[in-house]
Amino acid sequence: MKKEDIQNLKIGVIGGGFAGSTAGLALSRIGADVKVYEQAPKSGEVGAGIGLRPATVKLFKKLGVFEAIEKVTSPSDYFEILDAKGNVLNREVWPHLEEGGEKHNTRMIHRRDFVDALHSQLPEGVLQLGHRAEEITDNGDSVTVKFTDGTEETFDVLVGADGIKSKVRALWSDSQPVPAYAHAYRAVIDGSLGEGLLIDDNLRMYLDTETGGMIYFLPLRHRGENGQISFDITFPHPDTTWNPNVSQEEVLEMCRNFDERLLKIIAKLDWATVNQRAAADLDPQEQWNTDAVVLIGDAAHAMLHHQGQGANSAVLDAGVLADCLVSEDSVPAALNKYTELRKEPVQELQRISRESWDAESAGKTAFPEKEKIDY
Repeated sequence: MKKEDIQNLKIGVIGGGFAGSTAGLALSRIGADVKVYEQAPKSGEVGAGIGLRPATVKLFKKLGVFEAIEKVTSPSDYFEILDAKGNVLNREVWPHLEEGGEKHNTRMIHRRDFVDALHSQLPEGVLQLGHRAEEITDNGDSVTVKFTDGTEETFDVLVGADGIKSKVRALWSDSQPVPAYAHAYRAVIDGSLGEGLLIDDNLRMYLDTETGGMIYFLPLRHRGENGQISFDITFPHPDTTWNPNVSQEEVLEMCRNFDERLLKIIAKLDWATVNQRAAADLDPQEQWNTDAVVLIGDAAHAMLHHQGQGANSAVLDAGVLADCLVSEDSVPAALNKYTELRKEPVQELQRISRESWDAESAGKTAFPEKEKIDY
């Protein structure tokens, strides 16, 4: 699209998380008139640690915001998979770690720090906190959104970045989260509680091949005097309650096969602060867009966390969407092109993430997606 046409585009983004905030950045960089609407009144200490992959790092460098993100991250060189007792099954450097004579480390970051860094880089007035979409109408060549505060806006393009339970997606789909029959118990703890396991900035995953249980040990050494650890216990479980309530004793029993040091960490957790969540994803979605509405991130392709690609895919969606608005001749063509470029690789990641891990797959590669997806 021509520069002046992009500058005249009024774009609304529903959701101010990873996907929505990056969309706000990428779309503002190409000159669009964009607003990002987040229902929460302010940012809060939620979630745990994630790894920003090299492709994500490269996009943030392109957008000119990497320095702000780098300040609240630690650089990682590899992902290590171990058995329950700590014997190494695989240690593999991150794909695309070094390209073009430049190193693009995966960056370990806390979710709140990530969102805060993205928000800090949005142009003034782009982020609109405390705005919940109540009613959305697709007019064909525009979209009207009524918010719960009574205000109403009409956009040339509406970007649905509102997560796995997306209200935007409900315009054409009744898809609901698909339970994985597994729980994730997550906490961010002080590095002093790590039983000597916090030794570097590399992600480790301990796998109990007998039960299918996993413990993700993600270092956040840049956080606090002693550093911090994002500690994630993922176990098969029949309960699909969105926010389950499982006791510390039950989780310790689940984890009985793990290294004694990991059991000591679990025993020291302040269980009232542990985030408990039933794992779920979406079935592959046939439709991602209309002529004026488009989905990005979990709204389009929520996936399980076993490959650590949910946040990264959401960020890359936003970058591709902005690129397509520049390269194509019209909004409908741009949204169709975005879907064409992103749908196949991301749905492959969804499929791989559903496979989880076992001893055989872990021994072959830490990155099963690398054979089919170039990021």
